[in-house]
Amino acid sequence: MSSEKSTHIDFAPGEQRLLRYTVVALSTVTLVAAIVFVIWVFGQIVGALHTLVLPLAMAGVLALVLFPLVDMFERVLRMNRLGAVISLFMILLALFLMVVALVLPTAISQGGQFVQSVPEMAENAHERLSVRFPKALPVLENAISDMDIQAMLPNAEETADRTMKYIGFLVGLGFVPLYLFFALLSGDRLSEYARNTLFLFTRKRQEEVMYLGQLFVDYVTAFFRGQLIIALIMGVMMALGFTLIGLEASIFFGLALGLLNIVPYLGFIVGVITVMPVAYLQPDGGGQLVMLVLAVIAFTQVVESMLLTPRIMADRSGLHPAVVVISILFWATVLGGVVGMILAVPLTAFLFTLGEYVKSSVCTIERADETDRKMMDERTGEKDRREPDESS
Repeated sequence: MSSEKSTHIDFAPGEQRLLRYTVVALSTVTLVAAIVFVIWVFGQIVGALHTLVLPLAMAGVLALVLFPLVDMFERVLRMNRLGAVISLFMILLALFLMVVALVLPTAISQGGQFVQSVPEMAENAHERLSVRFPKALPVLENAISDMDIQAMLPNAEETADRTMKYIGFLVGLGFVPLYLFFALLSGDRLSEYARNTLFLFTRKRQEEVMYLGQLFVDYVTAFFRGQLIIALIMGVMMALGFTLIGLEASIFFGLALGLLNIVPYLGFIVGVITVMPVAYLQPDGGGQLVMLVLAVIAFTQVVESMLLTPRIMADRSGLHPAVVVISILFWATVLGGVVGMILAVPLTAFLFTLGEYVKSSVCTIERADETDRKMMDERTGEKDRREPDESS
């Protein structure tokens, strides 16, 4: 009786490890190349459709932040989806009008005073520079006078293009409430629409894609819910602080710097660069007012770092501050400015989590292959032991 034996190639343990590491390295390089290509394509699309993408991104982020309120209206007030969305819009409109009525007159008054003091601030800057840097100031004045200002100004065609871009941007912002309304109205049906687009994939692949998509949405939602609350609190704190110390246009600077903190560290950097010269050069300003401005900014940052972020965000991104700064610069370059800076932290946190997920999947496959190999070796050994008994 002839017995058929399957050909089995045996590798030494070192060869098996080398082969496994080679396959994992090639897979990693392929995955990284695919991710870089997708990011590059995505950046090109965002850059080309920036006027359309930014309003959609703003509406999407606001929808993720406001979804729980709509669900609460449906559950507690027994409303249908349309009624809950309309009620939320009415409340938001009322809050907006109330804030405008309370803040706008003071902000306009401070803005007018600031504009009127700009010539005096320029004179103060000239006097103080002439006292502090008497030799450097004439060189700077000559360099400015030698500049061809007319050549630096945009021509008529460039001006028209920029004007059309600004008009398109403002029109796009006008569509944000409409996009937000339909996004809130769709609700959980958006996930069903996304699942239906994956009909070509197997059930397992659909579940993996939906899991990763939900993971990204959770990162974006948690980040922006926390950052919006933190930014508003910081804006109010700095506006009050700047008003108490006598900084001109205090409400504008305070709220602006607070809202800029949606992008981590941006409000602090812009505040140091822009507010300190104003504090030094305004009519009643000087070194003391600069120190007070720094004290307000530092106190706000301490409150944000030690109280607001631990309580509200609870380190949900898990990213090191250096990684946060690098990610902001990277995504601002890839996605073309504001959109990349806003989405930098959740995108980076998602990519780190995606890497951990791929790593765990590879380890699971390796463990399964190792278990299958051991079972195959045991069955082969049992078969080899039975064959001499059968032949005898």
